Amino acid sequence: MSTLHNFSDTAELLTVRDWLRFAVSAFTKNKLSFGHGSASAYDEAAYLVLHTLHLPLDTLEPFLDARLTQHEKKALGELLKLRVEKKIPAAYLTHEAWLGPLKFYIDERVIVPRSFIAELLHENLFPWIESADNIHNVLDMCTGSGCLAILAAHVFPNTTVDAVDLSGDALAVAERNVKDYALQERVHLIESNLFAKLSGKKYDIIISNPPYVDAESVAALPAEYLHEPKLALGSGKDGLDATREILKQAAAHLNPGGILIVEIGHNRDVLEAAYPELAFNWLDVSAGDEFVFLLHREDLI
Repeated sequence: MSTLHNFSDTAELLTVRDWLRFAVSAFTKNKLSFGHGSASAYDEAAYLVLHTLHLPLDTLEPFLDARLTQHEKKALGELLKLRVEKKIPAAYLTHEAWLGPLKFYIDERVIVPRSFIAELLHENLFPWIESADNIHNVLDMCTGSGCLAILAAHVFPNTTVDAVDLSGDALAVAERNVKDYALQERVHLIESNLFAKLSGKKYDIIISNPPYVDAESVAALPAEYLHEPKLALGSGKDGLDATREILKQAAAHLNPGGILIVEIGHNRDVLEAAYPELAFNWLDVSAGDEFVFLLHREDLI
């Protein structure tokens, strides 16, 4: 028996409250996965309803008893049906993703932004950076949609940012986001396999959210993740192929006193076992202290 909701039987859904309840039921019944910005069926249902109705994303209560027009019902029904039947992440349906107060254009050419490094940037990388004004060169390796590069440009007002990615398709999305924030003079997009085209370049900070999912986990990913570029998810058997290369080459591209910040998912134990000589600094983020590490250039020499 199919678990899909009956999206043709929505005539009795009149208000925002009705549609919100219907969406939560449909998402829960069909066991959707919420790893792309929303934490639960309710959060994602509220987001999709508010977005489709062009309402403020942080204001639901005043509109709960408002009735939808026929056009709005049709648009919302079609969107929810795609989310349930195709398991398409919400960000690909709305073409937007948020990191704190900043909104970015997103489509299936890039992974949906959800990096813990964004949290650290919003805090100006405190206490590791004494003065944001003294940062002049930043590298965002594996930039994807360009979101971390754009955040870095906002946080460090005197910096230029090189945003590197192997995928030309991803850089096309990043270019749109860079233009949206009028940062073409400060954020430079480079198509490169990691450091291959960065000969001679040095930075005060290198940040990276590289592919880090191990092969076993890639094979078990929920359907939503299969809409994302494979290139942006898996990185070898243990998920550390890209991270190994970054660790190997980062020192040559860091200024004295420079820092490297890398997100590695659930690979802390594997990484520490592979590099027992490195004194990783594990940074506190909302999910804990095992997902993002920091090393100084001097640690890597």
